[in-house]
Amino acid sequence: MSIKRKRSESQSEMWIPTATVAKSPGHPFYERLNRLLREHRFDPWVEDLCEEFYAKTGRGSVPPGVYFRMLFIGYFESIPSNRQIEWRCQDSLSLRAFLGLSLEERVPDHSSLTKIRDRLGLETHQRVFQWVVSVLGEEKLLDGKTVGIDSTTLAADASMKTIRRKDNGQSYPEYLSEIFEEEDGSRPDAPTKTRKDRKRSKKLSNKEWESSSDPEAGITRMKDGTTKVAHKVEHAVDLSGHGAVTAVTVHPGHHGDTETVKETFDQAEVNTTIGKQELVPIEELVADKGYHSDPVLEEMEQEAQVRTYIPAKNGKRNWKGKTEEQRRHRNNRARTQRAYGKSIMRKRGELVERSFQHLYDRGGQKRRTTFRGTEKVLTSCLMKAAAFNLGLVLRVRFGYGAPKTMANGLKEAMKGILLNTFAGSASLSGPQRSFFVWNLQITGMTECASAKNFQVAA
Repeated sequence: MSIKRKRSESQSEMWIPTATVAKSPGHPFYERLNRLLREHRFDPWVEDLCEEFYAKTGRGSVPPGVYFRMLFIGYFESIPSNRQIEWRCQDSLSLRAFLGLSLEERVPDHSSLTKIRDRLGLETHQRVFQWVVSVLGEEKLLDGKTVGIDSTTLAADASMKTIRRKDNGQSYPEYLSEIFEEEDGSRPDAPTKTRKDRKRSKKLSNKEWESSSDPEAGITRMKDGTTKVAHKVEHAVDLSGHGAVTAVTVHPGHHGDTETVKETFDQAEVNTTIGKQELVPIEELVADKGYHSDPVLEEMEQEAQVRTYIPAKNGKRNWKGKTEEQRRHRNNRARTQRAYGKSIMRKRGELVERSFQHLYDRGGQKRRTTFRGTEKVLTSCLMKAAAFNLGLVLRVRFGYGAPKTMANGLKEAMKGILLNTFAGSASLSGPQRSFFVWNLQITGMTECASAKNFQVAA
């Protein structure tokens, strides 16, 4: 057989038979995800849900099922932006098959994803998230009796340089110029102004300042110690089931945990009831010590009738005239110090933090959002959480909850087959040994492919 050389330039054919076009066998993970969506009739349901947002006549739009699948792809492929989602889907035959697009159909533009998101609004995306929670209920993966709640901060798509005063709209550089002129009569340039501002003791209040780029975000201190404009995302996770995210809420970054826990708790109760298709009251609430306060304990005991497992902050307190507060405090502390309380506290740290890691750290996102406004940030978080829950169903069914996890699992299975097949032989012939070493190398087992580990027959 002679070598075939690649032509430097070639003219593409104008017409080619469809049967001769190279086709992909499809990705096994996305095939199973499509099978799951078909089993629960996702496409007819979401088309009926979105029908009111479209005209009865005119050119056909992007099918809602394709739009939501592209958002799911963004989560599973760790892609942070709509533009990159479009590029990835355009280049991959398996993803085109997952979207149900033929070779002559173009992948929806990234700008179309933005327009569809704005057209459908937050309520529609919330309904899709609740539909995924109902899938968890049908798959018997949702219990809902014990809920863990925690929050994290997402840096907003805004800079601290763009903050302005709420009373007169004055920018921060203008404010600094005014301060320095009043102190010593100087008018420093921008670099000197920044250097002097770092040494100056200051405190920026959200009552006085806001971001001009994203007014709904708040000025807050991040976990790394820096001060940024940020949003706070709060998750409610089902601890008595398989760790499904049952509620997601978004607040300005400076809002305290004790202010927002009730809203997240109520949303988790509503979504769990929808998922289980019956009234399922939450019985236990697990959170960290940032959620501990007398109003929270009172609200959860009297209104929600929930047992709380919230560690108390260190320090002595004066309980004079606060008999009921003291009783609730002691009961809550006793529950957290028992063996069961400690076990679900550990489970909360594992499952809730895992959801943050999967949703906001993957794909180079580094807990930063590219959306502005609470509604848009919440829409993005809801779709990531919906894809996370779908991955949970697939992991329980097939053992893999993401495409990369499936690929790694297949590699490990290949290693086991090779070792069981060939490593037990006392001696290997030359061709057998070459084939075995080559397979070990392509599966990543280079440390086992050394010639000294195997005897070669003469």
